[in-house]
Amino acid sequence: MSTAEEIAGRLSRADKIRLLSGKDFWNTESVDGAPGFMLTDGPHGLRKQIGSADHVGLADSVPATCFPPAAGLGATWDVDLLQDIGVALGREAAAQDVGVLLGPGLNIKRHPAGGRNFEYFSEDPYLSGKAAAAMVRGIQSVGVGACLKHFAANNQESNRMRVDAVIDERTLHELYLTGFEIAVKESAPWTVMHSYNKVNGEHTGESYRLLTEILRRTWGFDGVVMSDWLATADRPRGVHAGSDLEMPGSGGLWDARVAQALDDGALAESDLEAAVTRLVALAEKVAARPPATPVDFDAHHALARRAAAEASVLLTNNGLLPLPVDARVALIGAFAQTPRYQGAGSSLVHPTRLDNALDAMTAIYGDRLTYVAGYDAATGEATADDIAAARIAARTAEVVVLLVGLPASYESEGFDRTDLRLPPAHDALVEAVVAENPRTAVILMGGAPVEMPWADRPAAILEAYLGGQAGGTALADVLTGAVEPGGRLAESFPVSMLELPANASFAEHPTQAQYREAANVGYRFHDTWQVAPRFCFGHGLSYTDFDVSSIIVSGEEHSPDRQVGVRVTNIGERAGACVVQLYVHAETAGSGRPEQELKGYTKVHLTAGESREVTLPLDARSFATYDATDEAWVVPTGTYEVRIGLSSRDIRSTVSLEIHGADVSHPVSTTRGPVADDQEFAVLLGRPVPAARPLVPFDEDSTVGDLQQTWLGRKIHGALIGQAINKMAPADDPNSGMMAAMIKELPLRGSQRSPTANSAWPRSTG
Repeated sequence: MSTAEEIAGRLSRADKIRLLSGKDFWNTESVDGAPGFMLTDGPHGLRKQIGSADHVGLADSVPATCFPPAAGLGATWDVDLLQDIGVALGREAAAQDVGVLLGPGLNIKRHPAGGRNFEYFSEDPYLSGKAAAAMVRGIQSVGVGACLKHFAANNQESNRMRVDAVIDERTLHELYLTGFEIAVKESAPWTVMHSYNKVNGEHTGESYRLLTEILRRTWGFDGVVMSDWLATADRPRGVHAGSDLEMPGSGGLWDARVAQALDDGALAESDLEAAVTRLVALAEKVAARPPATPVDFDAHHALARRAAAEASVLLTNNGLLPLPVDARVALIGAFAQTPRYQGAGSSLVHPTRLDNALDAMTAIYGDRLTYVAGYDAATGEATADDIAAARIAARTAEVVVLLVGLPASYESEGFDRTDLRLPPAHDALVEAVVAENPRTAVILMGGAPVEMPWADRPAAILEAYLGGQAGGTALADVLTGAVEPGGRLAESFPVSMLELPANASFAEHPTQAQYREAANVGYRFHDTWQVAPRFCFGHGLSYTDFDVSSIIVSGEEHSPDRQVGVRVTNIGERAGACVVQLYVHAETAGSGRPEQELKGYTKVHLTAGESREVTLPLDARSFATYDATDEAWVVPTGTYEVRIGLSSRDIRSTVSLEIHGADVSHPVSTTRGPVADDQEFAVLLGRPVPAARPLVPFDEDSTVGDLQQTWLGRKIHGALIGQAINKMAPADDPNSGMMAAMIKELPLRGSQRSPTANSAWPRSTG
């Protein structure tokens, strides 16, 4: 018997039940032999609140290194870098006596308008899983627990606390669970956070299939499952399903129901014992951490600067970049002085310092630099005088660096974007500046793709994402060629949002999201249905050029276990990084599979003229598809084409392989287009398409906003909303949009702890 089992075994039933819920907003309960510990936000930087643990504010946290959020880190395609960042996050957490850091997040970017996409790595599960695993390994290497989130299918912010994601089993496993599976198996995270939403009619925190059958039994996860903050819908059912810890603490509100469920036999004593044992084991891990070492914030700032450069994706370049250091430069855009460097919401970090591009560029160009704000950094709006000043500056400069993007109010936890456009003034500014001076480099600052109807007009476009606290100096490094733009897109940039299959059912209905597009997400859609994106998955230019040799495959004939080798050569005149990407295409007709899927990659740094042999492994899962009938992965016997490329649309070498797998598999359902019709979707689901839950009559999943459906409800709603929003955040706070959405979408089951009731207003974390 383990120590955790011994400690759990001697606890009273009351203490066991008490352990299932947090002590307060950020801390777990203590029992004899298992001291409580702190959990804190931290996907891209520690967000430990100052003072009381039950605190409404989002900005009052200890200074910490703000690294680029996951959208940029995913674009690095660099697992070693991500592991180094994980180590830095862990060290800063340990220094603040934090037991578990709530991150990384790895939900799939089903739609580029997802409000929280800046916190997620990619539209691809393989890339997401590898990135998350690297960060987890780094965080946990210093004795701090990591937390994979948000499990599972948390792909929109709108109505996230109760929306039902209706997904066929094949798509669920192949697209929305695979990243979590990779991260669990390759990094053994101490914790996993379940999401708010439902999946196929079940709250994720009450899904025995998700939490026990898949996460624990199939993948081998042996850690603690916790709720997202206020995501507990029914604690007895959750404990049975495999959810161990309710956060934040609910002050004993569920304890009597758990005890009653045990007495009635609805909840087995063994379920309670298992949850408590896992919680005690986690407390033991936290307590066993070696003493924290002093944090080298200068080194962490340098790491953040390196990460921001590695995340920068050069989308177009006609030779303008890198800029000569003796040029006369017009730097236009308020983001140069007041940068967008992180997303809004619960991941907000109080940086130890903050660089900006204006200071960094001034240090290089001195009085040869002219700066014009061009717009208001907070709103994105511009006056006629702003545009006129930008025109004059562009006209008189040799080259222009124009910073545009998404203000903080445009993307945040808590709500989704309604379109993919830049602020109208930013589009107008691009058009005006480029008309005056075509030698313009447009720099995009934001956490997600935007539509660019002007994309063919600037001399260069650089996607800088959200660069973290060192993003300003990193941008100057990249623009002047001190370092390479090291990023490659981890998500597709569409020409228009309207062409995306997921658009038909994204954030449209308050209680249901039908995933009728199945696997047609991102490059899987663009490549399968031959709809050209603006910029494709894996794309990114360098300041040098690369050559890739023909593929050489080794391994046993017909076996899926193969080694794919190529030689990569830097044929340019300067050092650079090349991301070698391996895609697999199933040549069998009628398989219902995407045109190709990423199954391997590596980032290679090469000096001018240098060559290197690169080897990427393939295994059974590289060729497998999920058979929903047998609830198992199967490798169909057939011919597969292995493709090596520098993006999903820049394939440099191919080879066909004959793979012997399953001779017989169940028939595969396919659709005539990228979006399933009613009949096709029912076939994919294997059942009738469920009707969306109506807003009335009210139940525990109804929200504060739903109260507006009745006369009396409108009276109650007005009182709750008015008082709560005034208390939470003023209108000019970048988090005000998130707060308003959170309040309106709060389920009635959580209204007992509303801001009108006490100061411990529960909100999402992680």
